[in-house]
Amino acid sequence: MDYYGFWQMLLGEISAAPKNAERRIVTFNDARQYAGALSEWKALKAKKPELRQVQISPLIRAFVVPAAGAGKLLYKYEDSLSIEEDSRIQVHAVAPEKSGTAMMPWGVKAIHAPQAWSRSTGVHVKIGVIDTGADYRHPDLRHSLASGVNLLHRGMLPLDDNGHGTHIAGTLAAAGGTRGMMGVAPRAQLYPVKAFDHSGSAYVSDIVLGIDWCVQNKIDIINMSFGMKTRSKALHDVVIKAYRAGIAIIASSGNDGKRGGDYPARYPETIAVGALDRRHRVASFSNRGPYIDVYGPGEGVPSCWLKEGYKEMSGTSMATSHVTGAAALLLALRPGLSPRELKLLLRRTASPVRLRKGQRRAALGGGAADALRLLRAGARAKRATAAKA
Repeated sequence: MDYYGFWQMLLGEISAAPKNAERRIVTFNDARQYAGALSEWKALKAKKPELRQVQISPLIRAFVVPAAGAGKLLYKYEDSLSIEEDSRIQVHAVAPEKSGTAMMPWGVKAIHAPQAWSRSTGVHVKIGVIDTGADYRHPDLRHSLASGVNLLHRGMLPLDDNGHGTHIAGTLAAAGGTRGMMGVAPRAQLYPVKAFDHSGSAYVSDIVLGIDWCVQNKIDIINMSFGMKTRSKALHDVVIKAYRAGIAIIASSGNDGKRGGDYPARYPETIAVGALDRRHRVASFSNRGPYIDVYGPGEGVPSCWLKEGYKEMSGTSMATSHVTGAAALLLALRPGLSPRELKLLLRRTASPVRLRKGQRRAALGGGAADALRLLRAGARAKRATAAKA
């Protein structure tokens, strides 16, 4: 393969592209060819500043390029490459929002997290939160937040300019004590991965790079409270890589109120989450169906917000953070648990949801997350494994 020619073709497209041009994800099928292209890129970018806009995902052997015309590469290198449009993806929150207060949120109590804290508080578990960032000044989060990464502005802290990521972080691991809010796993360590901008929008490539970062930094669980309607080969490939690396990915199913749901929750390697209302029923806005692994509290959920505040929000986003928190409680006790084993335990220990008129339980998928039942089952499984050994 002519690596110099490859980059010269792309360089022409990048140079001609307007600011905020469409992006493409260029993935190499062969590891040796990717290594050759990577080496040539490193050599050229010192002389060609335009190439510094290119980002890399070593995990799936991909380059993210700001060039809508990158598809021309396929004519010359069709046996070596796959190229896809870098689509936009949105966080899963539902209007309206309203201000809240510091308290023990109803969802944390609904999944029986406080009763589980005598067994586990999530200590030493590393949670990657791919979202809008986090408010590092919030008093309930300051003991829970690690440095993370800002994919939009490399070298800067992943500060939240939207609020969604801070809300997710609060449900996961707020540790405000009696004067503030308590999350599901208050001693877990959160690693914010800022992939979403102030409007709650991101490119697929930002998610790919975020998962890549989580794998490289040995994160235990990834919380993904967002989704898109269409499949992405690059996104699925990196999800598979994380799954094989032993990282559980917990993803929200979407807020269309329909059977079916969004990607990446629909990929079999993820744990798909739907939302419940306060009456323990599937929320009217929640997607549902047999592919849903488990449901979590998602209606009128109070949590941390920007400027050291609190706010109520609804959505499968909120449900997902409850389930991720419960998974963190279990992984603190069972650190070697595989993503597949975690999914099976979450499904097995879920409690039945209340049915609306005309609903069939089998059509909904999984049941309601229960942290206490999850830990008890995890402890039994651990004892059974030890007895066999």
